[in-house]
Amino acid sequence: MTKRTRSARRTSASSQTAFASPYIQRKLPFFDVLTEEEMCRIDEQVDWMLENVGVAFRDDPVALDIWRKAGVTPTGPHGDLIKADAQWIRSLVAKAPSQFTQHSRNPERSVVIGGTNQVFAPIYGAPFVRDLHGGRRYATFDDFEKLLKLSYMHPNLHHTGLVIAEPTDIPVSKRHLDMVFAHLVLNDKPHLGAITEKSRAQDSVDMVEVMFGKKTMDEQVCIMANVNTNSPLLVDRVVTEAIQVYSGRGQAMVVTPFILTGAMGPVSTAASVAQAITETMMCCAFAQIIRPGAPFVMGNFLSSMSLKSGAPTFGMPEPVMSNYAIGQMARRLGLPLRCGGSLTASKIEDSQSAYESADSMHSTMLAGSNFTLHAAGWLEGGLSTGFEKLIMDADRLGSYQKVLSVGLETDDNAFARDAYEEVEPGGHFLGSAHTMRNYQDIFYEPHLSDSENVESWEDAGAKDMRARAYDRWNDMLDNYQAPPIDEAKKEELVDFVARRKSELPDAWY
Repeated sequence: MTKRTRSARRTSASSQTAFASPYIQRKLPFFDVLTEEEMCRIDEQVDWMLENVGVAFRDDPVALDIWRKAGVTPTGPHGDLIKADAQWIRSLVAKAPSQFTQHSRNPERSVVIGGTNQVFAPIYGAPFVRDLHGGRRYATFDDFEKLLKLSYMHPNLHHTGLVIAEPTDIPVSKRHLDMVFAHLVLNDKPHLGAITEKSRAQDSVDMVEVMFGKKTMDEQVCIMANVNTNSPLLVDRVVTEAIQVYSGRGQAMVVTPFILTGAMGPVSTAASVAQAITETMMCCAFAQIIRPGAPFVMGNFLSSMSLKSGAPTFGMPEPVMSNYAIGQMARRLGLPLRCGGSLTASKIEDSQSAYESADSMHSTMLAGSNFTLHAAGWLEGGLSTGFEKLIMDADRLGSYQKVLSVGLETDDNAFARDAYEEVEPGGHFLGSAHTMRNYQDIFYEPHLSDSENVESWEDAGAKDMRARAYDRWNDMLDNYQAPPIDEAKKEELVDFVARRKSELPDAWY
């Protein structure tokens, strides 16, 4: 990670030109919790499920024809259940790359997904937003644009996702055009494309091709898409059509089973982990049949639940363990990994939010999640994007980034022998030459934490972290400047969006 001065750290979040490393190149070892015997048992369970239980590919005759042409005959009461030889499925999965680069229109922002690299992206998909003074409300496009700008400006977020909040004031049939356009124009970090309907996925790919050009799209990954299976063991048309569009174009797919253990999977964590692997492996194999070598990311979103109310719970020991286990199994398969991030069921940025988000994000970090969606901004089980939460979470991501990319330095400077020669026993190191050489960037200083004495805190208004975060994001927006863009490409995108909107009826569901 590039070292920066204290002044640079203090100003970078309100400047779109000063940013940290575009992604994390991990030095910290992975936290592997499974023995070889335990991994073999999970492999055996997955192979048994692939061959004997299967995964249904529903409501997409084209997908079933693709399987038939590959030599698999769908079975089951609906004629859509795919069971296949486990070793054949594994051989298909092995065609996907273990890492790839998602290119950004600003080459300095491109990210490497996989290997020992980690990328943080904000929350995805919340229909509501919340801020300290505006309260909870349905998200508008204005909210979406503000959150996008904040994600673009914050140096600890490497990727801007797509639906940072759902702009409910735009018809469902057209809002994907506005969101992708905004990501391409207001931001120059990499982002995701739409997946909710095949034509929307195609629009996303076509818009990115306008920006990058056909030749570049033919050779490089310029966009990813994230989609969820309908656990348990069901892949619907949204998933299969998204894979056909993105994988068919050589772009990257992230497929994530969303499993509430006890509802969409058994209550036992090991069984749900094996189920998640089965679902993603079957989708990866499908992608490789369509286009061998298509980039694919194994997703994991496993949550425990309250067996009293049925509500999902976050930051609990069971999903923490699932992150660790999935991390090991993804590396065993040679696939990049996607996990959730700063997850919480809390409605506001309170102690519950802090504890649950920290436990969830910490395990995601140690597990080696290569692409972490929901790394910042998640509230209310994902129903709400918090403006303050986005800034508070992103502030803490900087500490994770330092732990992962720096670790414990052990060079000559780190051992400070000259300081011991200068400072006598019982003295202090504050004025030593070693301290003066290093004080500007030796410690990570979070923007939002207040470590001053109580008198200074009271003189500054006795603000808690939510209030400081509110001030922070408003200050950032006041300082936003759009990144440079090729005006000809921007105009072409404007024309594309206008044409497609004229072709589409307004639909609100």
